[in-house]
Parts: sequence; structure tokens; C-alpha cells
Amino acid sequence: MILAIDPGCTESAYVILDRNLKPVEFDKIENTWLLPKLLDDEFTRKFQHFAIEMVASYGMPVGKEVFETCVWIGKFDQALFGKNIWRRFIYRKTDVCMNLCHTTKAKDANIRQALIDRFARHDFKSGKGTKKNPDWFYGFKEDIWSAYAIGVTYADLYLSK
Repeated sequence: MILAIDPGCTESAYVILDRNLKPVEFDKIENTWLLPKLLDDEFTRKFQHFAIEMVASYGMPVGKEVFETCVWIGKFDQALFGKNIWRRFIYRKTDVCMNLCHTTKAKDANIRQALIDRFARHDFKSGKGTKKNPDWFYGFKEDIWSAYAIGVTYADLYLSK
């Protein structure tokens, strides 16, 4: 299984994907709650692979939130150091956008639609379905989509070979 994280400066989204890339657990929680989960062996037994979005420079000035996010990326990665977990940084434009949309110009909506096209079973508009008839992405919101895209990209780039 894969743990994929879309990090933020105060909250991060995570998704655990099974071998068929089905999301089995996901949430968006405060970083101060996620870090202890990553240090907990009971939680980390659920996955063998870890993918986290890494910040990249595109030549534009950034604010303190970006640097605070970088600190959390390092903390999350360090929490898994020494455990039997394969760890990789995934870059949004060069990895996620190219893998799912075949262009670095893809936006969130393009990435989301590529995921829906690939995984949805019956709700090809939102991929979520309904409570009575849930689809692949039932319960997804906000940054959970991004975390899932990171996990799928990791699987495509490093596990499909």
C-alpha cells in the first residue's frame, strides 16, 4: 500500500491506496496530528510506500507558507526514516501533471478529470457517486484529490515497471 501526502503549512491531506490504487483511508488533518501518526508503528504498518509532494522553484517569489510547508515535508520524511518504507518526493509539474495529463500546464481541474476518467465506475462527472451508490472517489474533497494524484503518480512511475 502507498501513503501519499499533499503537504501544507498547517494542514495536510493524506490518502492510503491499496494495490489496485483504491483509496482505503483519507483525510485532511492538522500537521501536528499527522506527524505523530507517522511516528506510530501501528499506523505505518498499513503501507510500504510513501510519496509526498515536494516544493519546486519556478522563479517566482514565495511567502513564508511555502517555507513552512518545506519544514513539514522534512518532518514527515524524517518520521519514516529507518522504517522499511520506500520514500519518494513527487513534483507537481514534472511528475503529476506529466503523468496524468501529459503536459506541465495542467491545472487541478484537468488532473481531477484525468483521475475520474481513469478510475470512476459510473459517476463520470464528479467520480463520487452518492451515499446509496458510491463511486471510487466518494468522500473526496479539497486537497485529498491532490494527495491521491501523488499516490497514483508514484505507483505509475515507480511500481508499474
